[in-house]
Amino acid sequence: MLAMPEVFKYGLMLAYAALVFYLSWLGMRRTSDIQGFSIGNKDMNPYLIGMTLAASIASTSTFVINPGFVYVHGVSAYIHYGIAAPLGVLTAFCLLTKGFLRLGEEKKAATIPEWIYHRYQHRGFSLFFAIINLLSVTFVVLILVGCSMLMASLFPISDKTALVLILFFVFSYVMMGGTYAHAYTNTLQGFMMLFVVLFLFIYGFKHFDGDIGGSLGALGANYAAAYNADSNLYFDFFSVFLSGFIITFALMLQPHILTKVLYLRSHRDIGKFIGTTVAVGTVFSLMLVIGFYARLAGVEVSAQDAVVNEYLLHEFANSAWGQYALTLIFITLLAAGMSTLDGILVALSAMVVKDIVIPITGNAERGLLWSRIVLVIIGIAGALIAWNPPPLIGLFAQKGVYGLAAASLVPLLFGVLYRGAIPLWIVFSAALIGLITHLYLNLVYGIENPAVSSSYAIVLSAFFALVGMFFTRLFTGPSKPRAPATEPG
Repeated sequence: MLAMPEVFKYGLMLAYAALVFYLSWLGMRRTSDIQGFSIGNKDMNPYLIGMTLAASIASTSTFVINPGFVYVHGVSAYIHYGIAAPLGVLTAFCLLTKGFLRLGEEKKAATIPEWIYHRYQHRGFSLFFAIINLLSVTFVVLILVGCSMLMASLFPISDKTALVLILFFVFSYVMMGGTYAHAYTNTLQGFMMLFVVLFLFIYGFKHFDGDIGGSLGALGANYAAAYNADSNLYFDFFSVFLSGFIITFALMLQPHILTKVLYLRSHRDIGKFIGTTVAVGTVFSLMLVIGFYARLAGVEVSAQDAVVNEYLLHEFANSAWGQYALTLIFITLLAAGMSTLDGILVALSAMVVKDIVIPITGNAERGLLWSRIVLVIIGIAGALIAWNPPPLIGLFAQKGVYGLAAASLVPLLFGVLYRGAIPLWIVFSAALIGLITHLYLNLVYGIENPAVSSSYAIVLSAFFALVGMFFTRLFTGPSKPRAPATEPG
């Protein structure tokens, strides 16, 4: 006979799954075509969209993986992820939201590559963008690995069995309702995440013994320093703060993040949307403090990515009430991963269909069917990599996603802020420079921190674009406002 904590565990998981499927069913009733699957029908509340976005940004990286970097590297890692990153988020949305939404509404764009097509009027460039956005699959792998590790700790199953179950669960409810399923379930998961973050932050504050600086200093002078001389990742102003700000700013251009702007009904909703995103996201970032708590509690871990998992077991596994708390926390951490995974899946499947399949085949009648088929293909690809994941899955995901960020910054940032026509050769070359420079610096030259290699690549890419635009304007005169894009033929 199952003990009461076990009954609670299975009952809560079943209740959570049932509620998610119910919300997905509600979403399915509102999804009738590929446009509704991709960005909804422009009828969602801005506060709901802000909560959806905050949950999408936080995900497994903030709740499971990044506290491990704080555990190993100390205050410098916390500044990188907990201070520089939120400032990058806020700056990106303040600068980009209005302009991106304006063109998106004007052309009824549903994906970033489609927005790129209307901005630069070249189908080949939007196809290139759609292809490089597939680098987001590396983040799918991170989430699958992090969630399977959590689920295997919660239930008596292997990591691989957990991986299959998570795949089946998430892909099932996303295939049902698309964007509405993503938004509704993210709102549920977002409130769960808020409650758990605040509980863990308050409960673990005892580890500081009333003296935060003194407690961290006892772990080592460099560990408590803003720049950790012992760290191979966070050791100076650029690697700690500037790269964190730059790369997070650029990461807001990912398909599952920036396209949330297109959910908004009008520019009047922008303030509510950004305010909700920033406020909720700031609370979520408190989860990083778990890295400090684990070190101060003396938790020993076999792998950096397992810090949160081991800390939670250390704190709650040995008491009766802790068993119940542990169940609620682990299920919420699973929800945190799923809140980003479903957003990536919706964005990727919509992008592949609208920006690769339909332009190549010329057949838009079965777009909704194709979007669901593409979901399955993406799931299989992610599962194959996650089956035997690389060590330090956080850095693996950053290599791919940060490369996408480096390639995206100039075409999207310049496209929003500069209203005139921009020569295609400039933005295309800048995108290539960003992607190739990041991969070379990280994989060949030996810069270990992907945020640093990507930030160098972004700076070089932006500098090239500015110089190119200066000389183009010098020799050809001021650019004319862009003409509306039209489909070829």
